[in-house]
Amino acid sequence: MPRDDATKPRRTYPTPDWQRRGADCVWLPYTQMQNAPTPLPVVATEDVYLITDDGRRLIDGMASWWTACHGYNHPHIRQAVESQLAQMPHVMFGGIHHPQALRLAERLAELTPGDLHYSFFSDSGSVAVEVALKIAVQYERNRGHVGRVKFVTFRDAYHGDTLGAMSVCDPVDGMHANFRGYLLDHYSLPIPKSPVEQLAFEHFLLEHRRELAGVIIEPMVQGAGGMKFHSAQTLAAIRATCERLDILLIADEIATGFGRTGRLFACDHADIVPDILCLGKALTGGTLSMAVTQVRPLVFKAFLSSSGPPGKIQPLMHGPTFMGNPLACAAANASLDLFESEPRVQQASGMEAVLTNGLEPCRNLPGILDVRCRGAIGVIQVSQLKELNWLRQRFIDNGIWLRPFGDIIYVTPPLSISPAQLEQLLTATVKTVREWCERVSVASDGD
Repeated sequence: MPRDDATKPRRTYPTPDWQRRGADCVWLPYTQMQNAPTPLPVVATEDVYLITDDGRRLIDGMASWWTACHGYNHPHIRQAVESQLAQMPHVMFGGIHHPQALRLAERLAELTPGDLHYSFFSDSGSVAVEVALKIAVQYERNRGHVGRVKFVTFRDAYHGDTLGAMSVCDPVDGMHANFRGYLLDHYSLPIPKSPVEQLAFEHFLLEHRRELAGVIIEPMVQGAGGMKFHSAQTLAAIRATCERLDILLIADEIATGFGRTGRLFACDHADIVPDILCLGKALTGGTLSMAVTQVRPLVFKAFLSSSGPPGKIQPLMHGPTFMGNPLACAAANASLDLFESEPRVQQASGMEAVLTNGLEPCRNLPGILDVRCRGAIGVIQVSQLKELNWLRQRFIDNGIWLRPFGDIIYVTPPLSISPAQLEQLLTATVKTVREWCERVSVASDGD
């Protein structure tokens, strides 16, 4: 059966002059620039909405890659940043303390799991992971274990786009497979979900212990690797194995931290304390780029000269230029204020049932393999994501902003989204997915 091209969504909004002039000078992320459609011209944000140049208001179902947990332009965060901007927008963190950074570090020490205490600030999630890997390697070196420089990571893992972070992503099915030969060599294993798999995991760690500096995992939810979930019991078993074998566990909560999974931190589901914790994305409420690598005292103390021979214990040689940026710290402190004063985590936890019910009509559509939800994450997994540009444009036509990738269509809305707004988002999502399924099904019949 031939496809009816009359159903093809067409960009009906005009291209503004600023976009026409500048678009040719920009290289977009994760985009084949040869045939990329013209991006959405956004000029303002408000609450959960993206506002386009011609005045349309789209519900942002992605919270700008998971960052805008309180929605956009929250007055409390805006006021904090404006006040800090007037006082001191930036100062180097080498040899200098300033109030916003120290207040943030103190608060994070109180909020994060267990005895995680010492914060090393950076300016992006990928760099936070780089710092975590360097800390783990030097931790072992400072203990006299020079050869422990490799990491165990997991299939479908994604930890960032810089060299070290890419090296602990999935080396075969991940988005960085093209860089094989350039990346550092580590071990990628399946997440051990059954007792037999957990035993095999422990045996692998035992066999390679003299090479290993640590294990790194995205707790509970693997994000850009396909929104894959694992259980709290699985996470707890991995933590217990690492502890038994004296191997550092790094929890990458860049995406899951600050309520996204229905708990303040994903590690809280399993009641575990990683040795190193990476945070970012929602740290500043989606206002400014900032990340943190946090460690337990046992890790920090290995970097003190009193812990080894004089002159043999070196400091951590890392220092991003905008580390501890006062503006970003002010935004982060204001965001933490909102987690204290507004029910963000409860909103995320309650969203799971709403997302599950709202997306359930997609389960039996042709080409849909799975529908799964956790906290404020809703995922529709498809057999093949055909006609991707058509699908993305159709979401816009239906009043929402989503950006499917790989084999998933997913929603991660602001945690502050109202019930009515969430219902509108889910209704538009299901409507669009149903239209897309019918379209690709008709096209397949025609083939």
